Amino acid sequence: MLTDLHKHLLNDFQRDFPLVERPYLEIANRLGVSEDEVLSALAELCDSQLISRVGPIIPPNQIGASMLVAMAVPETELQRVADIISHYPEVNHNYERENRFNLWFVALASTAEHLAKVLDAIERETGYQTQRLPLINDFFIDLGFRLDLTHA
Repeated sequence: MLTDLHKHLLNDFQRDFPLVERPYLEIANRLGVSEDEVLSALAELCDSQLISRVGPIIPPNQIGASMLVAMAVPETELQRVADIISHYPEVNHNYERENRFNLWFVALASTAEHLAKVLDAIERETGYQTQRLPLINDFFIDLGFRLDLTHA
């Protein structure tokens, strides 16, 4: 069951996250709770897999190196491989597509060398090759969604 604090964290801070030295304290002050309560609530949301991370989405190739990556994964392995990929902080999300290359993601790292090491590690851990594609045109997809949490 989601608390009012969970609901506010899920809805109110998808955009305009406070860019201050202690953002969670700023959020706590806005919501009238303690910083520890905010951190605990976010940990609960992660533990329950309602969120996977808190962090920025940086446009490709603006900071460091970015790459579009596709993988051909058997349907029976898709969830396992997607879960592995999701644990890498260099990947902000992955998604399924209807194609032989059915698992796609964008990876971002501080350098091209670090990015290559991450993708090599993903290949070793999943057992599947990556198709590494340059990001020529980027498309911004607003991943912030107003959630209807009245029934949660």
